Amino acid sequence: MNDLAAFFSLRTPEGRALLDAVRDTDPADELAVATRLRREHPAELVSAALGQARLRQRAVAKFGAVDAGRMYFTPNGVEQSTRASVAAYRADRMKELGVGSVADLCCGIGGDAIALARAGIRVLAVDRDPVTAAVAQANAEVLGLTRLIEVREADVTEVDVSGYDAVFVDPARRGGRGRIFDPEAYSPPLSWAVETARKAPRAALKIAPGIPHEAIPAEAEAEWISDGGDVKEAVLWFGTGPGAVRATLLPGPRSLLSRGLPDPEVRPVGRYLYEPDGAAIRAHLVAEVAQQLDGGLIDATIAYVTADELRPTPYAAAYEITDQLPFNVKKLKALLREREVGILTVKKRGSAVEPEELRKKVKPQGPNAATVFLTRVAGAPTMLVGRPA
Repeated sequence: MNDLAAFFSLRTPEGRALLDAVRDTDPADELAVATRLRREHPAELVSAALGQARLRQRAVAKFGAVDAGRMYFTPNGVEQSTRASVAAYRADRMKELGVGSVADLCCGIGGDAIALARAGIRVLAVDRDPVTAAVAQANAEVLGLTRLIEVREADVTEVDVSGYDAVFVDPARRGGRGRIFDPEAYSPPLSWAVETARKAPRAALKIAPGIPHEAIPAEAEAEWISDGGDVKEAVLWFGTGPGAVRATLLPGPRSLLSRGLPDPEVRPVGRYLYEPDGAAIRAHLVAEVAQQLDGGLIDATIAYVTADELRPTPYAAAYEITDQLPFNVKKLKALLREREVGILTVKKRGSAVEPEELRKKVKPQGPNAATVFLTRVAGAPTMLVGRPA
């Protein structure tokens, strides 16, 4: 049975019954469950059902338990699909821009198409892989969205998108050897996606957060998105604000726009240390964060902001600094022992020392908690000790 036949077998009455039966199977119990079920069902169908159950369990983190429990997935689909909260934010922004129809190119298992349809936007979802397209179609059906989602198995480079208000492209950024960092090695290449975007009234291109800023076209708006403090993706928008740069934090959303500020000054470590959200760092908006805080940098090359006053901001986590030490493990160990610190959080920026390695050396013990920052201050390796403010 090939992959496509195996997937379609899961959509038969027997397949759906098996999926219900193995829904909550613990991975440790899979062998015993498979052995029992193979007495009454084809072995390949049992394997397909157990594999799908595993994928659904993994997908809960991205799609939530309700949707993940009824959707269908491929291994790559779980790995590469957009988190539902991020897809919903992007769909809402499309709606606010007046978009009523979108050509979703490289749609994968349909995560973005689902969010767009739920926002009331008509979607053409295109993927060239037969199994992936079949999964996207199944997801549109089980979620009751076929009225708004048309799935097409095709090469995205051959699809006419001229009749749509906007284009969304999510090129494959993983190959046989893992993650792809060269935008021209995406499938399709970023240059093709940019040319396609330029021809559309509006467009959004999903790219890796680590894209060099110099690779961003001048007419595009660049947006970095984090969810719960974790950077999830970057998006190039066309037809919005040429040259604009923003960091968007979810939940919220809260967006910080670039104002082209110069780099903040370097100043001595004050009472508070601020760790900017990763989206703000990737978007090169640390200066905008520092200005909000009336702060400066602890080092010209380190994205930690220091200030003497506590100013709450969604764009950075604040810590009260109690101690500043030159990098010295013995002194840190003695300090933590004196403070009875047993709950130790280790963060690093600009240091080659691994947090777990340091934790083993200092052997924290006691009822109190502390955070240690391994970093540089004015070029010198430094340890800053503090606690969340």
